[in-house]
Amino acid sequence: MFGSPTPSRDAEYTAFVRSASASLTRTAYLLTGDRELADELVQDALVRTYLAWRRIRHGEAVAYARRTLVNLNIDRWRRRPATPTEAIERPDPTDPHERVDDRDEVVRLLATLPPQQRRVIVLRYFNDLTEADVAEHLGISVGAVKSAASRGLASLRTRYAPVREGGLE
Repeated sequence: MFGSPTPSRDAEYTAFVRSASASLTRTAYLLTGDRELADELVQDALVRTYLAWRRIRHGEAVAYARRTLVNLNIDRWRRRPATPTEAIERPDPTDPHERVDDRDEVVRLLATLPPQQRRVIVLRYFNDLTEADVAEHLGISVGAVKSAASRGLASLRTRYAPVREGGLE
């Protein structure tokens, strides 16, 4: 059913998993804001990548796995309602011991964006993909990528300034 595994195929795939797992996990975490869910998405993406391993062109495995990861996350968004931003805990700006680290802050800010803007921001700026690559990954036009990036960054800037100045009003 899955094709017979060969030692070289398995060795190539194992090397790919070792080299790409950290990047895929970081991307999944930025997309979901949840470590366990990110791990599940990565595992699902790696399984699907393995099943398609013989069809993937040399050098395009990371792009294939990332695209699969994003598609799995889109499917997850379609099945579940988004968490309202009011449900996300905010640190007490007057207590320095309750301030969150930068990574947590980034995830919280990304969670305030609509799903499409969040995907574009993560792929474009955290994965350092070109606008054309993001468009290809998401199946949208380059213009839609530019628009979503512009709106997402503007939204993040307005939310980031109050956080940095001592808290959200």
